[in-house]
Amino acid sequence: MKNGILSLGAAAALCLLAGAAHAQEPADPTVVVTEQGPMAGVIGNGVREFRGIPYALPPTGDLRWAPPQPAKAWTGTLDATRYASACPQLERYGIPEKSENEDCLYLNVTAPAPGGKPTAGKKPVFVWIHGGGFVGGSSGLYDLSALAKAGDMVVVTMNYRLGVFGFMPHRAFAGDYNGGYAFEDQREALRWVQKNIEKFGGDPGNVTLAGESAGGASACMQILAPDRSAGLFHKAILQSAGCVHKLRSKEEAADGVGKRVAELVGCVGGDELKCLRAKPVKELLEAGSTALAADLMAFAPVYGSRALPLPGDEALATGKFLKVPLLHGGNTDELRLYVAYEMAGGQLTTRFTLKDRLADTYGKDRVETILKEYPVPGELAAASYYGGVRSDFDPTVGLNNCVYVRTAQLAAKHVTVHQYEFADPNAPDVVANPGMQMGAVHSAELPYQFPGFSNTMARDTPALTDVQRKVAVPMMAYWTSFARTGTPSGMDLPAWPVFDPKKNNALRFGAGGALDFIDVNAAHKCDFWKKQYPDRLDKTY
Repeated sequence: MKNGILSLGAAAALCLLAGAAHAQEPADPTVVVTEQGPMAGVIGNGVREFRGIPYALPPTGDLRWAPPQPAKAWTGTLDATRYASACPQLERYGIPEKSENEDCLYLNVTAPAPGGKPTAGKKPVFVWIHGGGFVGGSSGLYDLSALAKAGDMVVVTMNYRLGVFGFMPHRAFAGDYNGGYAFEDQREALRWVQKNIEKFGGDPGNVTLAGESAGGASACMQILAPDRSAGLFHKAILQSAGCVHKLRSKEEAADGVGKRVAELVGCVGGDELKCLRAKPVKELLEAGSTALAADLMAFAPVYGSRALPLPGDEALATGKFLKVPLLHGGNTDELRLYVAYEMAGGQLTTRFTLKDRLADTYGKDRVETILKEYPVPGELAAASYYGGVRSDFDPTVGLNNCVYVRTAQLAAKHVTVHQYEFADPNAPDVVANPGMQMGAVHSAELPYQFPGFSNTMARDTPALTDVQRKVAVPMMAYWTSFARTGTPSGMDLPAWPVFDPKKNNALRFGAGGALDFIDVNAAHKCDFWKKQYPDRLDKTY
């Protein structure tokens, strides 16, 4: 394992800690004794942090494409001052983070430092699943201190297997969790939380599971597997998560991306599992990248296993999911981000190519109908227009507002849902010099929750401006109160009603801290899109 072991020089502190197990504050707040053994973290900026804690054995050898196994106990004191390696991934979208290290199943815990807000009893627990398109990202990208302090919470984030290693099904893999090893990693981390979080002051009976993008989708998938996830968390926050986007079955994906990757690395015929397990990480990553270039959703979740039994729309419509309160929503201009990425890669959207781009996404037969519904304004660049249309609905990816609305409409029949829309046009730029009007694009809200978030370990997005803070402060108040009680609220903030499918009411976070309630179904023309794609947005069960 990556982490070093400190000497037992902290033995005296550990003895004091053990002897004062029921005290409000530990004798040494940087030392915690878990089921696996003692660890020493760091304290500063009003929090104490424990980084790089192993929750599962390295998924190598026979554990590659197998369910995770719990981490073993260690001797000595674990050095929990450094982040562990990210799980294997290539650079993407100009983001420099990369890794070829399979020894990556670690988590991090951040808790308020002693002497902060007075607290009675155990603290709420907030578990964050990182995003990254199912092929990238890591737990170390996030500064958890602001959430921990604002909510007086214990905050956890974990790594999980990605891409080829975490989400790819193959006919040679065991059927129970085929294509869902990443979800089993997340569940193993949540089981670790249940067993150990009290040692950090947290309440294992009050856990909120949250995430954004692929992290939000992962939280959705945890909800959609009630037999596997029951008792591991009690509420969920789903940011930019297409819970009801059309997914492939594990068999369909195994005969698609799984077969393709195996062919690219020369593992066809004979003992294909043994062959794949023997391949170098880099070779498998490059094969996965080739598959992804032809299909943006190549490593999206697949259903039909114990890891994910049913697709989201069927599970939510029929009530076959884990019944927990939801805070859910997304960003107004989600897919303008990916149009900007396309432009940076040389794929331009102009008034001359606009119809072709629309045809690429929606088919030639729908282009004129869409242009009639969405007249092209003269003052808006074609690229921004195209990204705006796709942000309302895009059949190829789950990052769009009508999928979010559909998720809320189905889930609200069974659980309480508080729906939101992040619409701050002044959010920090996600792409430098995008060459188009961006707005509230995908992931633009993350610096409001995680200071400096930049999709890199540098965390170098500038501090929020006063105008941006007017949006961030009420967001954090609502998010943290939901994590504490299941109801988003805040002193001097508007009451946030439960989502009503007849009203399609959502709280919109606008420029300069403006808060208003909108009909998100109407705002994103979802009735129009239901007519175009009834099998995606209006299917009955």
